[in-house]
Amino acid sequence: MLFNMNIGDTTENLIHQISAQVKKQADQIVGVRPPTAEANSDFNKQLEEIGAIRGRPLYWPFISSGVGRGPYVQCQDGSVKLDLINGIGVHLLGHSHPKVIEASLKGALKDCVNQGHLQPGQEYVEMSEKLLALAKGSRLKHVWLSTCGTMANENALKMARQKNSPARLVISMENEFAGRSTMMAEVTDNPSYKQGLPEYHEVLRIPFYDKFDPQSKDKSLQALKAHIDKNKGNISAFCFEPMLGEGGYRSAPLDYFLPLFEECRKNNIAIWADEVQTFLRTGEAFAFQKIGFADWVDICTVAKTAQVAATLYTSDYNPKPGLIAGTFAGTTVALSAGSAILDEMSKNNYFGPEGKVQKIHNEFISQLRGLCEGNCKGLLEDPDGMGLMVAVTPFSGDAEKVNKLVKTLFKNGLLTYTCGKKPLRLRFLVPAVITKEEIAEAVSILGASIHEVNKG
Repeated sequence: MLFNMNIGDTTENLIHQISAQVKKQADQIVGVRPPTAEANSDFNKQLEEIGAIRGRPLYWPFISSGVGRGPYVQCQDGSVKLDLINGIGVHLLGHSHPKVIEASLKGALKDCVNQGHLQPGQEYVEMSEKLLALAKGSRLKHVWLSTCGTMANENALKMARQKNSPARLVISMENEFAGRSTMMAEVTDNPSYKQGLPEYHEVLRIPFYDKFDPQSKDKSLQALKAHIDKNKGNISAFCFEPMLGEGGYRSAPLDYFLPLFEECRKNNIAIWADEVQTFLRTGEAFAFQKIGFADWVDICTVAKTAQVAATLYTSDYNPKPGLIAGTFAGTTVALSAGSAILDEMSKNNYFGPEGKVQKIHNEFISQLRGLCEGNCKGLLEDPDGMGLMVAVTPFSGDAEKVNKLVKTLFKNGLLTYTCGKKPLRLRFLVPAVITKEEIAEAVSILGASIHEVNKG
């Protein structure tokens, strides 16, 4: 039995008191508001300083104040924004969630800031156990923690290459995003992310499912078979996002994936689901459960919503000692907060067809469709997505106008971002705590901003 450090009733009460004070401050945030004049001077100086330090300015004039409420975040300039990008998917329960605050405080009281694989703490053990418990229906039996999605993906690739040695090539999707390391930049299908980097020619592409193309399934399967025929015995893994993230928020049905998996299985190619962005967001813990191919997955990577990252894998892909390690597995605060998020999502009716995630998805899509067919007809189209990952196409995907819209939305109080290429789409990573009224506020800002950009 694990020894559990007893922080004591007094400390526990203090944590509750601090959390209550945070909530009291957060409850004063009631909606979007513009910057305050008195805060702007110091704020602008901060922006100049951080721009000089980084060597380039921030994408938005955004520095968080450290407090928010649900989907709202307060900035250093006194403004309040509706945050529907969530740090590119990190703040699943929004801002200042009491359970996350309390878990973070408890983690901060432990003796180690960072935990690693040589000397883990209780939080490391609990996070590992909970991740595996959520992977029901799959063959995933082991988990290895790391600090970010890129590192989780690097570990996945090493496992696949070691198991299937000497095979080295990777099959991946067109418009895939896998991370920012040298190798993951290679797996990522975006030339602008690897300008000046050498080409290693280790990644083979197949097209992702296209709902507008009746031949899409066959095109992907034939491309996969062609790569396998040409590179017999030299393909270690098939790496794919169950739903494209940066590639356009496009999903695919089960009957698209199964023939691909069958070919991989016949040719000893690891089936590796990159769920760094989809984890906890699709209406089930994993997208492979939502879509229905849990029993096919050999390796799965997660991050973002968990606050740390992890590689889950079957017994067949359990690596030999020494292949994967690393000093850091995650901060104690991140492990503690991530564990609390897993508990909240798994125990409080977020998953399933009638769960909170699906209800939020249905409401958001419904309101976006209303905008597409009403006030913004001809200017906005194709609302789509899965769970808390939603996208829509403004201005037929014209890059200049869509990028201008993102900046206009920021000015008007809504944080969102782009995805896809042609068309360039607007993406939302919706917090799992948003209300129908807050969705309506976001959609109202979107409609007004589209007309503002359209008028020039």
